[in-house]
Amino acid sequence: MKKELLEVFDNTYPGRDYTIQIVNPEFTSVCPKTGLPDFGTITITYVPSKSCIELKSLKYYFLEFRNAGIFYENITNRLLDDLVAACQPKSMTVKTDWNARGGITESITVTYTASNA
Repeated sequence: MKKELLEVFDNTYPGRDYTIQIVNPEFTSVCPKTGLPDFGTITITYVPSKSCIELKSLKYYFLEFRNAGIFYENITNRLLDDLVAACQPKSMTVKTDWNARGGITESITVTYTASNA
C-alpha cells in the first residue's frame, strides 16, 4: 500500500481540540489464506494537530488494499501507522468492523495518542 498517496491540508484551528470522524462502509481487501474478498467498515476518529487528512487521497489509499492479501489485524494497524505518519494528530483511533464469514464477525480497534510517540 502506498502511504505516499495520503495528502493533508493545514488545520485552520490547531489551537482548538475538535474531533473528525471518517467512515468508509465499503472497504475491501482479500483474505491471505483463501484469496476470497473481505468486506468491512473502517471508522477513523481523530483530533487533528497542524494538519487534516484530505478525503480524496484517502479514498485512493483505501483502494490500494482492494487486491491485497492481508489479515484484518494488519490492516487496522497499518491504517493507523500510515495515517498518523501523514497528519501527526493529537490522537487517533481506527476501528475496523468486518462482515460475517462463516458466521463469524470481527472488530478491531487501535488507538494512538501523541504521548505514545
